[in-house]
Amino acid sequence: MTPSRASGRAMAGSWAFAALGGSVFGAALQLHQPALWKAGAYAALLSSGVVGLLGRRAFGRSGRLLLAAALLCGAMSGAGLADWRAVAYASGALDPALEGRDLQVVGVVSEMPQRSESGTRFHLDVESARWADADADAPPSAPARIALGWYAQSTGLWGRASEGRAPSASTVGSLHAGERWRLTVRLKAPHGNLNPHGFDSELWLWEQGVHANGYVRTGVHDAAPEYVATTWLHPIERAREAVRDAVFERVADRRQAGVIAALVTGD
Repeated sequence: MTPSRASGRAMAGSWAFAALGGSVFGAALQLHQPALWKAGAYAALLSSGVVGLLGRRAFGRSGRLLLAAALLCGAMSGAGLADWRAVAYASGALDPALEGRDLQVVGVVSEMPQRSESGTRFHLDVESARWADADADAPPSAPARIALGWYAQSTGLWGRASEGRAPSASTVGSLHAGERWRLTVRLKAPHGNLNPHGFDSELWLWEQGVHANGYVRTGVHDAAPEYVATTWLHPIERAREAVRDAVFERVADRRQAGVIAALVTGD
């Protein structure tokens, strides 16, 4: 290998490393941005960074200039992509006007439900939504994915018991991954406490694509939860749930069953 070719490969490697480092730096800057801009601004920032990375020859042959350009273009790309994703996510956030009001939603259970003595927690991919009150105004725009609780004592997320009947133990949470249900729900925006270096529940929900928390309403004035159909969606979650349930059916000790299910399915 000639010295010039070796030098060229070393410069290309340095350029790529600088661009990668710049993208990390740009994403880190985005995390400290107090308010988001318009999506078009981030698209322009991302496009400019990508064009600069692809047209690196325009910066000449100076090693320092090339590395500085790679770092800058990488930062623009990283910041633009991270911000663009943040704008896209924020556009699906829960409308404050929907908080505290009853909605009737139709959706598919997207993950295997988490069952406990108090009830069932699950994620629902919303397909359609309308106000529970038939005389209400225009249909609401509900988030695409919500986290719901279906409680045995009909207790909501705010610690209040739903008025009227309480669902039977055989009815509560009798849903499975991949099933489509029609439910009356009450939602609120995700919130969570964050201790230094502790678990960030809001970030975790963001990573899961969850835009709202809520619970299933089962009062005397609420429409009863209705199973609609079993779909072909989320086959992996259906398989995980089947394995987990089989473990609990065959292992009498629930603690041991929980450990086995966790090791096998990640539950």
